[in-house]
Amino acid sequence: MKLKLGVLGADDSLQVIQSVVDEFTEIECLPIVYWREEEIFDLLQPYANQADMWLFSGQVPYAMVKEWGEIKQPMGYVPHIGASLYRTLLYLSHEEKLNVNELSFDTFHPDEFNRFLEEAGISSKPGYLKYYQGAIHASELAAYHEQLWRSGRTKGAVTCLRTAHLELQRLGVPVYRVLPTRTGVHSAISMLLRTYEMLHFKDTQIAAQMIEIDSFRGLDKGTFSTDEIHNLEIKTTEKLLRYAKQLQGSLKMAGPGRYVIFTTRGQLRDVTRNFTSVPEIEELYGVKGDMVTCGIGIGKTAYEAEIHAGTALLHAKEYGTGTWMAFFDDKTIAGPLGRQEQITYTSVSDQLQHISEQTSLSVMTLSKLDSILKKRGKPEISAHELAQYMQIMPRSARRILMELESKGIAQVVGEENPHPRGRPRKVYRITL
Repeated sequence: MKLKLGVLGADDSLQVIQSVVDEFTEIECLPIVYWREEEIFDLLQPYANQADMWLFSGQVPYAMVKEWGEIKQPMGYVPHIGASLYRTLLYLSHEEKLNVNELSFDTFHPDEFNRFLEEAGISSKPGYLKYYQGAIHASELAAYHEQLWRSGRTKGAVTCLRTAHLELQRLGVPVYRVLPTRTGVHSAISMLLRTYEMLHFKDTQIAAQMIEIDSFRGLDKGTFSTDEIHNLEIKTTEKLLRYAKQLQGSLKMAGPGRYVIFTTRGQLRDVTRNFTSVPEIEELYGVKGDMVTCGIGIGKTAYEAEIHAGTALLHAKEYGTGTWMAFFDDKTIAGPLGRQEQITYTSVSDQLQHISEQTSLSVMTLSKLDSILKKRGKPEISAHELAQYMQIMPRSARRILMELESKGIAQVVGEENPHPRGRPRKVYRITL
C-alpha cells in the first residue's frame, strides 16, 4: 500500500513538486494549490487526516500550519536556499545583468545568505534583506520591496513567496521568483520518508501500563467484606481485559489491585491523545476513573518498559489516586495526563545534576521546576504558584525556593498580595 503525501503549495511550485513525487513509486500525491494565505486552513481542513506526511512549498505555509496545530503527521517544507537561489542569481546575472547589491531579497537568514554568497564566490553583499521567522503576510513583503524600488534604491525584488510575487507584479515592480529545484524537493521528500519511518518504528516500541486500583473506593459503605472486595476485583479484571483488547495488548496480574498491560507506544499514544489526556475508561468500560492510578512506561524491551511504568506509577501516586503519568525511553516524564498543570521533565541533566549537588534538591525536583518555568514562559514564580503546579503543600514549595535562594540560584524580586487582608507572597526569579 502506497504512502500518501499531502502537498500544499503555490501553483508554480506545485508543478515542480508533483513531477518529483512521481519518481517515488512508494508515494501517492495529494496536491492542494492555494492562492492566498487566508485560505490555507480551509483548504487543508477536509484532508488533515488523509495523508501520512505533508510537504509545503515554502516556509510561510509550513509555519502557518505548524502554528495551527491540526496536522499531526510529519511535516516539512522545501527550502529556497541552495540550488534554488543559485539558479535565480545565475539568471539575474546573465540574462538581466543585475548584481546582488542592486536587488532586495526576502526570507533568508542574513548569516545563511552571506555564507551562501561566500561559497558561490560572490563578493557583492545584498543591500536589503527582509528576514522573518514563521508566517508573514504577502502584502507586508510586497510593501517592503515596492518602497525600495520606487525610492530608486533597488532595480528589482527577489522573493520566495508566490503571493508576494503576484502582488509585486500587479504593482509593476520588477520581481523575480525563487522556485524550488527538483534536487531540493527530492531531498525534502527523502527527509520526510526517514521521519515517517522513524515515527513508525517508535509506534511499535513496547509499552507497559501499570495500573493500581483502589478497590475500597468501589465498595458501598458497610460492605467491607473480603468476598465483596474479591468480587469487585473480578469485575474490574473483566473490564480491564476489554480495555486491553482495545489496545491490542495483554493483561497480567501483578498482585492485589495491581495490573500490567503490555501493548505498543502507538496504541497508547492514540488512546491518550499523544500522552496528554486520560482515556475514558469509566464511560467505555465502567472502571471508575478516581479508582485508577496509572503509570505508562516506554522501553526498548518489555523489561525496560515495565521498569519505566513502575517509576511512572510512583510519580503518579505522589499526585494522588486517579493520576496518570508517562515515563519515556529518553528518561523524560510527562504528566499528570489530562490536567492543566501537566508538564514534561527529565531525570537526566548535567546542569541540573550540578545544581542538585549544591543543594538538597533532587534532579527530578529541579527538572520539574525547570519545566514549570518554561511552560509559564517566565523565570518568576511564587511558592503558592509552585505548589499548585507541583501538587505539593505551600510550605514544601517555600522550602524549595528558600533552598535555591540560599545558593544564589533564586532571588526575591517582588511581592504579590491577591487577598487584601492576607500576607504578601514573595515572588522569586530563578536562574537554572
